[in-house]
Amino acid sequence: MQCMKCKSDDTSVIDSRIVEEGKAIRRRRKCEVCDHRFTTYERPEFATFTVIKAGGKKEPYSRDKLQRGIMVAAHKRPISSGQIETMISSLEEKWAANKKEISTKRIGRDVMESLKMLDEVAYLRFASVYLDYPCADEFLEEINNLIGHRKHRKKSSRQSIDQKELFEK
Repeated sequence: MQCMKCKSDDTSVIDSRIVEEGKAIRRRRKCEVCDHRFTTYERPEFATFTVIKAGGKKEPYSRDKLQRGIMVAAHKRPISSGQIETMISSLEEKWAANKKEISTKRIGRDVMESLKMLDEVAYLRFASVYLDYPCADEFLEEINNLIGHRKHRKKSSRQSIDQKELFEK
């Protein structure tokens, strides 16, 4: 593995750990020339699939491109890179199992659904770019929908707790 700082091929693995529920290996590496330390991930390659863009154009799926978009949305949020890696791996398995081609609409919808459960602010950031709101009113409507969804979930969970208490008496 080549050092990202000095481009030397003289690197060594100093630590290896299984991550993403056993679906990948995280390796800490050290450059023997400049002592720079960096992390690499080793994961099985899924069956490649093609992304169909809105205009009908097709291009190969790029994990890096998706990961960059999610990382921007999750910037300065309490989401670890491990959580993002796990989320992307789970989505890739789902997409690869279904078809050889997938639309950007499906990718965006699935990412937003996963982000909504992980972090609401990251969800809104991703949605603001992906859904390309034409005006602030439509974005505000999405925020209000999210707040309403959260209140409904809390109310449902409180009702479940109340029902459990009734059965326990």
